[in-house]
Amino acid sequence: MSKRIAAENVKLKRAYERPSSADGIRVLVDRLWPRGIKKANANIDHWIKELAPSTELRKWFGHDPTRWQEFRRRYAAELRQHEDQVDRLRDLARAGLITLVYAAHDEAHNDAVVLRDILVDSR
Repeated sequence: MSKRIAAENVKLKRAYERPSSADGIRVLVDRLWPRGIKKANANIDHWIKELAPSTELRKWFGHDPTRWQEFRRRYAAELRQHEDQVDRLRDLARAGLITLVYAAHDEAHNDAVVLRDILVDSR
């Protein structure tokens, strides 16, 4: 099996968007359950809380785009402490389409973006 993960195998979607059969396996990557979303309606296949940024890092970042590059660096370092969970996600992505589900309003500056980049860039 190829070790490379195709970019089209890893999608991103806000938790507040309607689930779709085109999402493949839906993986919630936030530490906290999204507000106002019923578990029965979220259609989440896996919730991997360990892959979310630490509370300290999340609060420090505060979705401030001026801190984005440093957030990416710090979050990648945290993910190296959870390689078993990252590998679990890699296995899912190698097997087929996955959608990383997140609650952040900012679609360009959030943990799912970093996680997707790490998965797709992994060898």
